[in-house]
Amino acid sequence: MSTLNVGGLTKYYGAELIFSDISFQVARGDKVALVGVNGAGKSTLMKIIAGVEDASSGNQHLARGHTLAYLAQEAQFSGERTLMEEMHVALAQLLALQSEITTLEHALADTSAPDWEQRMERYGELTHRFEHAGGYEIEHRIDRTLQGLGFTEAQYNQPVAQFSGGQKTRAALAAALLADPDLLLLDEPTNHLDLAALEWLERFLKDWDGTLIVISHDRYFLDKVTNRTIEIANGRLDGDYPAGYNKYLELKAEKLELQLKQFQAQQEYIAKTEDFIRRFKAGQRTKEARGREKILNRLKYGYQGANGQWISERIDAPQQQKKLAINMNTQVRSGDLVLRLEKLVVGYAAQPEHQEPSAGRNAQYSVLGSTIQLIQCPNLEMHRGQRVALMGPNGSGKTTLLRTIVGDLPPLRGQVRLGHKVTINYYAQAHEGLQMSATVLDEIRRIKPLIKETEARTLLGRFLFSGDDVFKRVGDLSGGERSRVALAQLTLMAGNLLVLDEPTNHLDINAREALEVVLNEYNGSILFVSHDRYFIDAVADTVWMVQDGTVQPFAGNYSEFVEAREARERAASEPKPEPNNKGKIAPPASNGTSAPIAPVPAPAPTAVPTAAAPGNGLPHPIDRNAEREQRKRQRRLAALEGEIAMLEDELKQIGEEMTAASIAADGPRVKALELQYADVQEMLNTRYDEWSAAAG
Repeated sequence: MSTLNVGGLTKYYGAELIFSDISFQVARGDKVALVGVNGAGKSTLMKIIAGVEDASSGNQHLARGHTLAYLAQEAQFSGERTLMEEMHVALAQLLALQSEITTLEHALADTSAPDWEQRMERYGELTHRFEHAGGYEIEHRIDRTLQGLGFTEAQYNQPVAQFSGGQKTRAALAAALLADPDLLLLDEPTNHLDLAALEWLERFLKDWDGTLIVISHDRYFLDKVTNRTIEIANGRLDGDYPAGYNKYLELKAEKLELQLKQFQAQQEYIAKTEDFIRRFKAGQRTKEARGREKILNRLKYGYQGANGQWISERIDAPQQQKKLAINMNTQVRSGDLVLRLEKLVVGYAAQPEHQEPSAGRNAQYSVLGSTIQLIQCPNLEMHRGQRVALMGPNGSGKTTLLRTIVGDLPPLRGQVRLGHKVTINYYAQAHEGLQMSATVLDEIRRIKPLIKETEARTLLGRFLFSGDDVFKRVGDLSGGERSRVALAQLTLMAGNLLVLDEPTNHLDINAREALEVVLNEYNGSILFVSHDRYFIDAVADTVWMVQDGTVQPFAGNYSEFVEAREARERAASEPKPEPNNKGKIAPPASNGTSAPIAPVPAPAPTAVPTAAAPGNGLPHPIDRNAEREQRKRQRRLAALEGEIAMLEDELKQIGEEMTAASIAADGPRVKALELQYADVQEMLNTRYDEWSAAAG
């Protein structure tokens, strides 16, 4: 049974076409991801389905008797209702049902009423609906949902108008979930959610039996929640795939490969047919050539069918969306130790009339005199080539820690020590480093004043700024465009330690994938904060998890961190056998009495998860440690290759200087350069040996 039918939707804004002729059906229980680049029209399509905007043509139809709830990207609340009152508004239909049941209960007390049987029948119907909708656990549902999305009980009675933008979005999401509609429309629901809230929302939507259409740039979330993917591209519905995000990528690649082969085959047929027509149109086979020309024209230009519909059999070449073309490397080699945190305590100065910060549910802080302590770090180190993801609840102090490391904030206690020749490039979450009154081109010139305009335009073109886009004011740009300006600036800086605060915010999926590639090829070190778990899995080899006011380091990416956490939880939940007074377990004998105490053999090794091996179909172990070591090895090889290239360039430069000094008969200079040449040559030989050992 279809919950939603969309037929021929077309939308113009003025003369600009957003999309045309979009049609699809959504069955009950479908969990649909709506994907496409920024500006493709995903949010516009969702607003039309929700009834917030009108289509230029076409129609959408929600099944009779079905309800719909819509979460916009920017939540809007009117009036002075508290958070709890807003949740009751979301449950208005259920509360109205409860009120009618209460009224009927009083009326049923009069058993002599002529319509008593009809009232009793109505009462039974209403109580069944009320129970089925979870009416007897309203307060529990509200509490479970609000706490799952990171609200505390202290916030229940606060006016929503006083909340931050992120808190308002979470409140609107809670209201949409509580409404329990037949069709739920969510536009970027993962914005402003911390890790715990993300995981809660994933579990909720996965278990929920309603119908969902969701827009999100969080690929990990899409893969967990959805079972169907609709892509909007080039102003049309470009594909409808019966799969979650990762499988959709595979199916799309297969589709594009097939389309390319069909296009090439058709182009070859067209070329051969045109050649035949040229050769024989004026000769003895002119009738055959003219017949082929007619068929070819129908293929190339289309024709009108019997029912008057225009038919085209021409196959278009696969269209690829423009992607960021980022190149980011450092020419400055740091020492092996990049960063050391020594008994570091971070926080900020307390306000004269101190109020509790808007922290996440697990955020820890303490007031020390006139300061508020957020994180007390253990002694931590980062080494050259390492990729560290800093994770934790919202409000736990991740950004404060980054700002302390880069020197924007002073530490409350302890020290931040940078390694030899370490220079930091910092990407701020809110783009504080950008000058809002400057143009995009001016911002590039500010970082590299001597850059030529053609070179700057070429750079900006790789970040999808073309034509007059480079003269736009930064303050007039969207969040995604500002992110691209900040990333373009980052490529011009000479640092070798990237400190990135939410670099994927406002970027669409294509841009995130391009950023993942460049960071994996980067030959420096990276410390970053992100809520994008897919991005963390692709880039990080280490996780620093902020928990209980401190930082817990873990060797691995996010998925490996979750596996280790779940393994600990399973081990903790398993019942432990009671040892006897000698530390040995006495198993029960077959007659019910205790068997003689005997030494217990060592436990068998834990079985390693297996997967099907290619070829023979036999399972082979999946070694997560081996996978992690392989990634480290590849990054080590890339870093060594970068160092070798720099040392070879340095050796060449010293050789040229030695030649010049010899011609100038500068003996002391030649001697000094010879010693320097020998040192660099020795270092280069060492790197050659290290590369050979790493390559196996």
